[in-house]
Amino acid sequence: MSNILEKFSVTGRTAIVTGGAGLLGKEFCRTLAQAGAQVMMADVNRDASQAVARELQGEGLAVHPVQVDITDRTSVQSMVRTTLEKCQRLDILVNSAAMDPKFDDAHADTTHTASFEDFPVSAWSRAIDVNLTGAFLCCQEATRHMRTAGSGVIINICSIYGIVGPDQRLYQSEGHATQYKPAYYSVTKAGILGLTRYLATYLAGQNIRVNALTPAGVYNNHDETFLANYAARSVMGRMAKRDEMNGALLFLASDASAYMTGANLLVDGGWTAW
Repeated sequence: MSNILEKFSVTGRTAIVTGGAGLLGKEFCRTLAQAGAQVMMADVNRDASQAVARELQGEGLAVHPVQVDITDRTSVQSMVRTTLEKCQRLDILVNSAAMDPKFDDAHADTTHTASFEDFPVSAWSRAIDVNLTGAFLCCQEATRHMRTAGSGVIINICSIYGIVGPDQRLYQSEGHATQYKPAYYSVTKAGILGLTRYLATYLAGQNIRVNALTPAGVYNNHDETFLANYAARSVMGRMAKRDEMNGALLFLASDASAYMTGANLLVDGGWTAW
């Protein structure tokens, strides 16, 4: 019987984190590397992934950048091939890449003001391609290798809005045009949960575990009005800090969760408990 702390170690394993240069992706890469893994930071933005990887390498962590377009099967295959060439194995896949509409001034998006009835089909289709088809393609290629290897872990990043509907009041503020969290976000994140459960049962008996991690809102320089409105809606009265998903992520990636598959781990500050 191993020590409980040893169960959280991923020493000697290799992980791919898609969306690795993003707000949570960077944290996931750091966490897995701190716990002993070789980590491939996969991101569509080559410059960002190289810069963030260098930062983490400066902390003494084994994090390597790799560019990928998760909507393109050939690019996903190349990502997995590069991982195997560099690290000789693939043990963990974290599907963190997604289109998540932001509402701060630095991420202005004209589709925010489009009602459901008028939301452009082109924007809907692009989000389906990235958020759902992208995860599907990454799972396909990772599963192909993991079945041959005889083991593996897949973690799909969901959202509270894949479980409950968005509170659109959060996105309204005096003096600004009416804005909406778009339907594609809820729909694709709900789809991620379906994909998670499907894969968990499809891979039954093959020593490959598939689980979802569902965060609530993570603070990223939101304005005071949004923060106040969010706090009033949250059981814990605040947004999450960017490192508060890391413990759950490592739990799911490691042997500490060896008897979990097809599950959804909520880290939402009580949002869905109301």
